[in-house]
Amino acid sequence: MAGAEAPGFYVETVVLLSGAVIAAPLFKRIGLGTVLGYLAAGVIIGPVGRVITGAEEILHVAELGVVFLLFLIGLELKPARLWTLRRDIFGLGLAQVVITGLVLSALARYLAGFGFNAAVTIGFGLALSSTAFALQVLEERGEINRRHGRKSFAILLFQDMAIVPLLALLPFLAPFVADDGSNALNDFLIAIAAVAALVFAGRFLLNPLFQVIGNTGAREAMIAAALLVVIGSALLMSYAGLSMAMGAFLAGVMLAESSYRHELEADIEPFRGLLLGLFFMAIGISLEISVIMENWVAILLAVPVLMFTKAAIIYALCRSFGIEHDVAMRTALVLPQGGEFGFVLFSTALTMNILDAATASQLVCIVTLSMALTPVSVLVGNLLVREEDAEEMEEDFEDAGADVLMVGFSRFGQIASQVLLAGGYDITMIDHSADRVRSAQKFGFRVYFGDGTRKDVLEAAGIKRAKIVAVCTQKKEITDKIVDLVQSEYPNAKLFVRSYDRAHTLELRARGVDYEMRETFKSGLEFGKKTLEALGNPESLAQSILEDVEKRDTERLCIQQAEGIYAGGHMLHTRPVTPEPLTKPRRESKVIDTTANGDGNVLEEDET
Repeated sequence: MAGAEAPGFYVETVVLLSGAVIAAPLFKRIGLGTVLGYLAAGVIIGPVGRVITGAEEILHVAELGVVFLLFLIGLELKPARLWTLRRDIFGLGLAQVVITGLVLSALARYLAGFGFNAAVTIGFGLALSSTAFALQVLEERGEINRRHGRKSFAILLFQDMAIVPLLALLPFLAPFVADDGSNALNDFLIAIAAVAALVFAGRFLLNPLFQVIGNTGAREAMIAAALLVVIGSALLMSYAGLSMAMGAFLAGVMLAESSYRHELEADIEPFRGLLLGLFFMAIGISLEISVIMENWVAILLAVPVLMFTKAAIIYALCRSFGIEHDVAMRTALVLPQGGEFGFVLFSTALTMNILDAATASQLVCIVTLSMALTPVSVLVGNLLVREEDAEEMEEDFEDAGADVLMVGFSRFGQIASQVLLAGGYDITMIDHSADRVRSAQKFGFRVYFGDGTRKDVLEAAGIKRAKIVAVCTQKKEITDKIVDLVQSEYPNAKLFVRSYDRAHTLELRARGVDYEMRETFKSGLEFGKKTLEALGNPESLAQSILEDVEKRDTERLCIQQAEGIYAGGHMLHTRPVTPEPLTKPRRESKVIDTTANGDGNVLEEDET
């Protein structure tokens, strides 16, 4: 029968998918991360088990994972926010590449005995860290938007740009090559034209394209358009002599303010995860065990020297740029490895006879092993420094200002905001949790990141324009701080406040807020009503009982406001309550005291 033997492509696909399915969850479970799991699976499939040999074709396809990763990162960065990172990108990033490259070149020249041209190639090739590894580790740990994550990203972004001049430098280092660089100006102009074309397309063509496709309702066409944008922009940059990852990143930045950003992110994410895992597995498959065995002493010495040298330089540079110790240490231990662009540089140098085959193989092994040790270095960093502060985001209040300013967007605020939005009102919502802001944005909410206890944040969020300030924060002390600030600085603002419990309600009334609501009161009443109905009571009776309890609660609050929280206990029930034990007590106990406290909770004395 035709096709009795499965084609090799499908066999390799099944093997790779099986390795990913087994290794990634296993390594994630034991705390080493999925990156190391993919690497280990590649080593077992390739050099150890010899199931798949030759990872070049796999690596070419899998490099799209890095491209997709940079596109998704670009989607998270508005051009204005990218501009705020310029000091880190062109200051810290430039210094890291130049200084690390020079130091490693000197080590290769004077310790390893390489010639000048080879030493420069090796030094600057190893100076580049792994964008794929570092960002994957940071993303996996939820640290990409923390301070050390932003510093690491800025350095990596400049390294991605640095590969272009480094590749252009290789012809000048190659022996027996007469190249006077006369085409350098043409290459530069082509690169500038490609970037300009991409920026123009991002500004004026992509949004109309997605609008037309979105109006058709063809989901598969939208996914195809997303892939077309990413791969097309990457190829455009590649043809212009720039990196594919840089092209995808620029496309993402251009679409960062698009209304289709979240849909693009959802469409690309599955491809990014799968291909990035395949990339790491391909690195493991390409590892040459024979080269390691023949040169294991040199490699085992080179890997820690490389990682320690890069980490020390990055730490020193961070400190010189005024970055505190903990952030500098975390940044240094995220970026001590070699990178995937080093593979590109070394393979190109091999074709130009700058490096020989044995040296290139050893360098690939050194870079691969340093990548494999990256999760370990990150764990070491966590042990050497204290726990970092909560994740931060850029405070961007562009277009803020509405009739309602809502401070706090947790469960209570989310429900209240839906009523206001359904009523046709605009709301300016701010929250101090970066995770909550990002999650809300994925569901289409416009939530600003900011601390509502700060006057400058309230000013930027448009409190002077707001008719009502809705304080929906969770913690009582935070709520009180915001109420005090608003009442002292903006006495004319109407305050609607979420209270924590009955005691907090009384405190807020004493402060004179315009309206307060206990966070669980209405839901508790509705829950009790539905329970009455389920017990066989008519809906009308259940509703009248609910209204009676609510009325009594309001009256009791007024009494408590005047006489104290323990007043008005006689109004708790519409009929006497006689608690009975569920089982016969094994020994005598005191009479249960039904003194109400707080929100009507009953306190029971312990048995004696």
